[in-house]
Amino acid sequence: MKSFRERNLPLLGVVSTAVVALAVLAALNADKLPFLGGGTTYAAEFAEAAGLDDQAEVRVTGVKVGEVSDVELEGDHIRVEFTVSGVPIGDRTTASIEIKTLLGQKYVSLSPAGDTPQDPAEPIPRGRTRVPYDLGSVVNDLTNSVGQLDSAQLARSFQVISDTFAGSTGPVREALDGLSALSKTISSRDTELATLLRNASQVTTTVADRDAEFRRLLTDGQALLGEIQYRKDAIGRLLTATRNLAGHLSGVVADNRGRVGPALTELGRVTDLLQRNQDNLAEGLRNFAPLARTGVNALGNGRWVEVYLCGLLPPNVNFGPLSMNPHGCLGDR
Repeated sequence: MKSFRERNLPLLGVVSTAVVALAVLAALNADKLPFLGGGTTYAAEFAEAAGLDDQAEVRVTGVKVGEVSDVELEGDHIRVEFTVSGVPIGDRTTASIEIKTLLGQKYVSLSPAGDTPQDPAEPIPRGRTRVPYDLGSVVNDLTNSVGQLDSAQLARSFQVISDTFAGSTGPVREALDGLSALSKTISSRDTELATLLRNASQVTTTVADRDAEFRRLLTDGQALLGEIQYRKDAIGRLLTATRNLAGHLSGVVADNRGRVGPALTELGRVTDLLQRNQDNLAEGLRNFAPLARTGVNALGNGRWVEVYLCGLLPPNVNFGPLSMNPHGCLGDR
């Protein structure tokens, strides 16, 4: 076997680099590899994109089952490619672009149907697809349409119609009078109506521009509600455990009440006996104090015991120059 130094090192380096690059590429695109269970890629034709973009969710009955991979223009329609995993897609499946949030975020909703599986090479036709109603687009179109109207000409047209049928009587005359009043109102409120529609267009544009911020706000609010719910569950578990502990303690007290009562009675007797012994010890210490004081006086001057005896010697006797016990029991002053 050749050693490492004997091999073709440049070729070995190139091969190793290629292998590492392929491994990294496979790791970054693992969800697109069929043998790793990334799902099946289908396509659908829509009349318009309706604000749908890449990486939008694909749902079946509200559950995410895939993701949109590509949105592109194909002739007079929009081709949307998406990946679905874990759900059988039949040949009569319908697809629709739905509104995910009030801010305009979209997703693809699938309604699986059919006994024969849908061919991934054949897109779902426009006859089985549907696009959502977009209020922002309608307001913008209405703004442009109203802006192109000649309000003065419209008012004159209504006035001509009213003059033409001036001789009519009954309900026709009343309808024409109302039509004339409507034309005058539209003509007099033309500026205000145009301003209102422009402001509505600006509001929808601002909301669309702030879509990311609103999404983050809703996501943070959802996280906060989740944390509050978690704390609520924790407090509920704590209260339940406390209630169970109180029940167990009550049972223990009830079970041991017959034994705890006599034990406390005997403990009271023991404390009474100890109190009496303490009183006797205190009285003995008080009576021992004089004896201890006398012993300290007798033994406090050295290695001997001083003793004073009075009454054993004869009283003071003086016979002139001869005297006996001149101080008596009083000793030396």
